[in-house]
Amino acid sequence: MIDWELRKLLILRALDECGTVTAAAARLNLTPSAVSQQLATLARQLGAPMLEPYGRRVRLTGAARLVLRHADRVFGQLEQAEAELAGYLHGEAGEVRVGAFATAISGLVVPAVVRLRERAPRLVVRLVEAEAAEAVELLAAGEVDLSVSLNVRGSTAADPRFTQVAVVEDPLDVALAVDHPLAGASGLRLADLADQPWIFGARGPWRDITLGACADAGFVPERAHTAADWAAILAMVGAGLGVALVPRLLAGGGAGGGVGTGGGGGPVAVRALPVDLPSRRVVAAVRAGTGETPPLRRVLDEIVQVGSTF
Repeated sequence: MIDWELRKLLILRALDECGTVTAAAARLNLTPSAVSQQLATLARQLGAPMLEPYGRRVRLTGAARLVLRHADRVFGQLEQAEAELAGYLHGEAGEVRVGAFATAISGLVVPAVVRLRERAPRLVVRLVEAEAAEAVELLAAGEVDLSVSLNVRGSTAADPRFTQVAVVEDPLDVALAVDHPLAGASGLRLADLADQPWIFGARGPWRDITLGACADAGFVPERAHTAADWAAILAMVGAGLGVALVPRLLAGGGAGGGVGTGGGGGPVAVRALPVDLPSRRVVAAVRAGTGETPPLRRVLDEIVQVGSTF
């Protein structure tokens, strides 16, 4: 393969645009003899003359114009690469893959992506919905660049493979059927619900978070129904089958105290627990050593900024 040199191709383009060796040399801050020498070397490398006499001047040969046609495409690609690289270095271009659990996607990641589409439209964010633990596994496998997952309060992140950043301490509210006797009670506390049937999953961080919050309130909840899907949980609550802790992210950050829908089960009252203040910690993680990559840092900062509004 020919060893192409961009410098010689730039000289060839300058000669075509300027018309004379002298003018091309002046543009490139070279001597006319240096220009002629570089073009002669290019001709030897390509095995075809680059210049031919034209009266008292010279002009490009057909071979030179063929080479220049391709060179112009190369220059265009390189200029595009320079522009994209500049955007990348400023966190304004590139691609970032984010793995996150469902409520984090709706409450944190999507709002961050919407803001980035306005502020950095060349930055592409690709989302992968995954359970909290699975998001970390995807990160470890290199299938995503950033994970958003859960830490049970009091746990530590000691895995040296990752750098972890706190995103938000997501408050937990309690969901009850709207006609539940305690739905309108003032000063509601978790302990008031100790004898109620509870709805939560059989495994995973959310089970641990529910058990931990109730343990802090002094009781072990009776799990009457098992579910992990929020639509199913709220349908059960609305039907009066039990109560459940729900993350405020599920309601888009609005403080507990409103009335929501329980799907086919009926309306649901969502109450804050200001005395107990149960919460779940939402964290973001990147692979160690990648956190300062400009596009990744830009996406992470935007997610943390959305989290700060809760």
